[in-house]
Amino acid sequence: MKKLILATVALTLPIACTTDTARQVSLGEQKALTAESKKIFQEFGKTLVGHVKKGMKSGGPVKTIAVCNQIAPAVAATLSKKHGVELGRTSLKLRNPSNAPDEWEKNVLMKFEQRKAAGEKVKTLAYKEIVMEDGKQYFRMMKAIPTAKKPCLMCHGGKVKAGIENQLSKLYPDDKARGYKAGDIRGAFSLKKEL
Repeated sequence: MKKLILATVALTLPIACTTDTARQVSLGEQKALTAESKKIFQEFGKTLVGHVKKGMKSGGPVKTIAVCNQIAPAVAATLSKKHGVELGRTSLKLRNPSNAPDEWEKNVLMKFEQRKAAGEKVKTLAYKEIVMEDGKQYFRMMKAIPTAKKPCLMCHGGKVKAGIENQLSKLYPDDKARGYKAGDIRGAFSLKKEL
């Protein structure tokens, strides 16, 4: 009888171990991942703002649209490679369809809107989580992007100048990223890192 019980235990242990693929992520590791992600978001934002300011000085808002169109994806790709993450921007109101949120990002963006409506400041809105996707474990984090009066509203406000309108229509025929006011959630930076 004892041999039968031992044999049963021995058979069930390996099955339990193989079905549980998620590893425990310590609080210290979570804090380190959060700190690293914040630095990456800062680097991404600062780099983009630098390019926008440079574009505004050299060619005004119409030429700056092309900067956003071409440079922002390249900056995201460069920083993704540099830091070993998937980095991007997304929004509930898209300008560039290739920035469409996945389900997780969409839910976070909707929660950001609820938190803003409850009185939280947009610049402080962030969310992080450890998730399992397709059998892999990831650290995911998002940080809201506030809409600034300048230069954001030149291209994302309710009314834009004719030259800007023409350029946006050329580059983004299905543009939905309009009608923002200063202080709105323009979108969010999004980061995903496999653990």
